[in-house]
Amino acid sequence: MRTDQMRAIVSLLNITGLCILSLYLTGCASQSQSAAADDDRLPNFIVIMADDLGYGDIGVYGASLINTPHLDRMSREGIRLDSFYASANVCTPSRGGLLTGRYPIRLDLVSDVARPTNNIGLSPDEITIGGALQSLGYRTALIGKWHLGHQPERSPLRNGFNEFYGLLHSNDMHPLELYDNEVVIEDPVNQATLTERYTAKAVRFIEENQQQPFFLYLPHTMPHTPLFVSDRFEGQSQAGLYGDVVETLDWSTGEILNTLERLGLDEDTLVIFTSDNGPWFEGSSGGLRDRKGVAWEGGSRVPFIARWPSVIPPGQVSDEPTMNIDLFPTLVGLAGGELPNDRVIDGHNIMPVLRDGAPSPHEALFMFQNDRIAGVRSGQWKLVVESNYLSAVTSFDNPDSYYGPEGLLFDLQRDPSETYSYTREYPEIVARLRGYLEQAQRNLESSVLEAMWNRP
Repeated sequence: MRTDQMRAIVSLLNITGLCILSLYLTGCASQSQSAAADDDRLPNFIVIMADDLGYGDIGVYGASLINTPHLDRMSREGIRLDSFYASANVCTPSRGGLLTGRYPIRLDLVSDVARPTNNIGLSPDEITIGGALQSLGYRTALIGKWHLGHQPERSPLRNGFNEFYGLLHSNDMHPLELYDNEVVIEDPVNQATLTERYTAKAVRFIEENQQQPFFLYLPHTMPHTPLFVSDRFEGQSQAGLYGDVVETLDWSTGEILNTLERLGLDEDTLVIFTSDNGPWFEGSSGGLRDRKGVAWEGGSRVPFIARWPSVIPPGQVSDEPTMNIDLFPTLVGLAGGELPNDRVIDGHNIMPVLRDGAPSPHEALFMFQNDRIAGVRSGQWKLVVESNYLSAVTSFDNPDSYYGPEGLLFDLQRDPSETYSYTREYPEIVARLRGYLEQAQRNLESSVLEAMWNRP
């Protein structure tokens, strides 16, 4: 080969190599920019909430007759909280607490639940998770049960949600209308297929908004009674119709998780599953005392599972006391937002609990019986001063009562069923917890609390 030919070939190879190198570096730069873009992406949030689901109705919480493989998987791949509380023991106030981060007594949602026949509902002046995230560029949707008022000014579309598909009230109230935004599309609604239709709508919302940050609030109508299930799921559980309904909810959760994985959104999305309060006529409290509507643990301690593969280490279990009022500051904080400074936010950011297994940020959490503080949880201890008994409110802090005037003290670590009171054994703990109660009585914005102590 001649020298001039050799030089031409070498020159060509050099040029080719530079081109390849250039392409490689361009590709690397592109990948780096893509990674940076991914790092800059705001997280998505999905909050799935069952209606009247018991603490013991999920496999990882001890259910043996109901099969919940998708929720069990969520727990294995994320964290399960064993001392998570609803902010009330009935529907409307609990939902208000979750969405605003405020105790329901501050929202005036303590006298009754919202009904088609009353004016109870969330004030338009309140800021919901949806509203806070909207201001940060999120697309928001409520698919399911609202139950925070039927008046136009209380519509989900005017309280932080871009889209609404679902019911304004519980499924035992009439009229029972299915809304698509502000249009009634079915009256009365066919409840047998409602969970499946919610799920299809939720999947579509995720698909349509995969290129932008989104918040999906999916408060299911079930297993609140009356119970309904489609032919597809009827008879599949070992726990009757109630079990069939819960297994349908588990299927729905699986559809959400599968959609995130299919779209490549898994690592960018925090998914939370919980319940609004304890079980009603059916369902398991998981060994906790009593059920919906009371101040005992079965009324307000609920399941909580969180999954976020890129952030929350798998297989965690925490017994730190937390509450649904914590979701507002947690999600807003993760989105880079600031909490409003013109109102009290009672919740705290619990991301350190979910991610690092940190202690609870709450010195004390308060349980209500309608408009009165009925109990306080601090660490492993709970002091109960009143609860329902045989449909009547019984006070345990009356000086003339057998237990008065201190109330009942339970060690929930040793005795989660609230079986034995340690009031006489630990007077110093009773005094500390009563101090929290008295402070809350002063600080919570309600005149009705003034007569809470030792009333006739």
